[in-house]
Amino acid sequence: MATFDPAAETARYLATLSPEAHARATAYTQGGHWLILWGALVSLAIVFVLLRTGVLARLRTRIEARRRRPWLAALLVVLVAEAITAVLTLPWSIYTSWWREKSYGLTSQPIAGWLGEWAISSAIGLVVVAILLTVFYALLRRAPKTWWIWGAGLSAATGALLILASPVLIEPIFNSYKPAPPGPVRDTVVEMAVANGISKDRIFVYDGSKQSNRYTANVSGLFGSARVAMSDTMFKAGADIAEVRGVVGHEMGHYARHHILWQLGAMALLLVLAFFLVDRLFPLATRLLGAKDVRGISDPAGYPVFTAILVVLGLLGTPILNSLIRTGEIDADNYSLRIAQEPDGLAKALVKTIEYRASNPGKLEEILFYDHPSVSWRVRNAMNWKAAQETGSPRNVEAVAP
Repeated sequence: MATFDPAAETARYLATLSPEAHARATAYTQGGHWLILWGALVSLAIVFVLLRTGVLARLRTRIEARRRRPWLAALLVVLVAEAITAVLTLPWSIYTSWWREKSYGLTSQPIAGWLGEWAISSAIGLVVVAILLTVFYALLRRAPKTWWIWGAGLSAATGALLILASPVLIEPIFNSYKPAPPGPVRDTVVEMAVANGISKDRIFVYDGSKQSNRYTANVSGLFGSARVAMSDTMFKAGADIAEVRGVVGHEMGHYARHHILWQLGAMALLLVLAFFLVDRLFPLATRLLGAKDVRGISDPAGYPVFTAILVVLGLLGTPILNSLIRTGEIDADNYSLRIAQEPDGLAKALVKTIEYRASNPGKLEEILFYDHPSVSWRVRNAMNWKAAQETGSPRNVEAVAP
């Protein structure tokens, strides 16, 4: 009897895609790495425009000349800054989120549809950010020495509220979410949900092909609003029951293991550090950017300076954020292997994601840029698990991480 070889099986799965498909995926993925840098430079260029034109400082002064209302100055200055930023970044957003996706065959959405959704999401973001930052600037005025602690708490709480509300109030604006229709898929998903303490009415299929051709599923929401959602692209790509079990098991892992909660906690701690650094670096950044009309960190006209520091910190912190997410993805994969016991189904599903995530990056590339483990690692992890089950080995595949 031949011995099961995880390495050979991993190679076999990866070989189901042609060399041309792998090369195309690598070009798309590595190009996306550069977009992180270019996106940061675009943001910094807009900061320069906002500061050099002095539009925000003039607006602040005009509001104060009528009646001193710090909250109103913060609200209107932030609204104007965000609106200008949205308009100036629109060409870049079209290139990165629509044209590039279209050129790689990852979306079939017409530009008119994309622009309509961009307008809606921008309007929602504008309202949320304006309200958040109005409160944020009140904290800066009232607690100038400890605002960075309170500000991190406020940001984390806002993030939690948005995650809680998103499945109910935001996501239905863009897509239609329906319970999986009667049949083998629904039966197997409901069986898995009941067996793992997850409400059977929290599993949905949505029309994700409206925006993207990517083979994907996700978990969103918190507590009573949390749900597992499978894009219809999974079924258009011919997902069988084993794949569905593997993918849903992974998403259930995020749900059952409370990844959203602990990632929110980790983000809150990182924000404390980031805001502390902003507090210390703000005077230097103000001088370097030539923001002469900015009176200090609590002045809303200095919002672009605040943004510039966070952009640089975010760029430098990309590997940390990616590692946090990647750790959760590993845990969700291993949860799926335990509860769904479909290593081949998970492997087949993972191979279908290679079109937008190159399968075999270098170790440094993966650490720096990948917010999911590489597909080659994930498939090998599944095959290691399968080998352990077939041989009765107690090997703990969860101890291995990329």
